[in-house]
Amino acid sequence: MLPDPQFLLELIRAEMPYGKYKGTKIHLIPDHYLVWMKREGFPKGKLGAQLETMYEIRLNGLYDLIIELKKQNPT
Repeated sequence: MLPDPQFLLELIRAEMPYGKYKGTKIHLIPDHYLVWMKREGFPKGKLGAQLETMYEIRLNGLYDLIIELKKQNPT
């Protein structure tokens, strides 16, 4: 099942609000950080859902979906 398109649009626009990658678009956060977040536990709420979705997209080799979405919806 694919995520809600609106959720994906918000994901490509969202920025990390704190930490080492504060201000970085979530879809640009490095893999190693997403893996670390997975191991430590994603935060609760929308941010956690966005980070976990990005982790799953990368894990399953679906990052081309993000690239295509960005082409169609420049931010």
